[in-house]
Amino acid sequence: MRYLVTGTAGFIGFHLAKLLLERGDEVFGFDSVNDYYNPRLKEARLEILGKYPNYRFERKNLTDAESVGAAFKDFQPEVAVNLAAQAGVRYSLEHPQAYIDSNITGFLNVLEACRHFPVKHLVYASSSSVYGNRDNTPFSESDSVDEPISLYAATKKSNELMAHTYAHLFGVPATGLRFFSVYGPWGRPDMAAYIFAKRIWAGETIPVFNEGNLYRDFTYVDDIVSGVVSVLNTPPRPNAKGVRNKVYNIGNHRPEILSRFIEVLEEKLGKKATIEYLPLQPGDVLRTCADITEINRDFGFVPKTPIDVGLGKFAEWFKAEGYKY
Repeated sequence: MRYLVTGTAGFIGFHLAKLLLERGDEVFGFDSVNDYYNPRLKEARLEILGKYPNYRFERKNLTDAESVGAAFKDFQPEVAVNLAAQAGVRYSLEHPQAYIDSNITGFLNVLEACRHFPVKHLVYASSSSVYGNRDNTPFSESDSVDEPISLYAATKKSNELMAHTYAHLFGVPATGLRFFSVYGPWGRPDMAAYIFAKRIWAGETIPVFNEGNLYRDFTYVDDIVSGVVSVLNTPPRPNAKGVRNKVYNIGNHRPEILSRFIEVLEEKLGKKATIEYLPLQPGDVLRTCADITEINRDFGFVPKTPIDVGLGKFAEWFKAEGYKY
């Protein structure tokens, strides 16, 4: 099949594209390769993907509506997967415009392309951040998500609303996936596993917020990608109003306290961390936990990787490759 995947220089996009290419599908990658984090890491991912003859790549920004439309028109994807976004909660406090450009304008351009060059299915990345600072866990898709505590979360909630609108008005079948704390080899340097590993490896102090009393539904990237793949070729059925639009949680369903996460990482790296405890940061949530009942029911999704296994694989990659970035 033909898949257009935005964000193939990014963490999840790279892993998804690689799996699709390995099984013989055609992939058109679309990514601006910006400098939000070290572009050398993104280029290294792209170098791996570029070895596959069934991979094409366009180095453009999603805000360029003409280029997005041209990619859809030329490649004629059967399925579009939008994983490109300006990520990160704390970065949104200082750089709000980047989130409006990438996550709102960029996603609008993807929706418009799906409207004018119809696809069988649009799958896009949402985030567990949409749940805000809730007391009740696990987080369910039926919970209200009207109180985001970061602009990043607000843009992801907006994506869900935009997708529903295009499904309703123009018949674009769309599925949003609320990712929960993804980690693994080739991961993002702004996320916990990478930040901690790099500082532990260098003998530097690691910042730990709220005395380490934060719970995250850490989900290994291979589990995430298997879940995405299971969804790709099954567009939502029409709901009672005839709209083909759906949102799923996709997470581990086993939250870990941050202090335990650090202990396992220390063990796998073979080095002890020097920790600086800091207050809870604006935009942070205390606990995340995915209710995965719906995606399990509809697609049989079951995460299989505990953190001792997942962090072991991450640490192996980091010691061989990741420390360079």
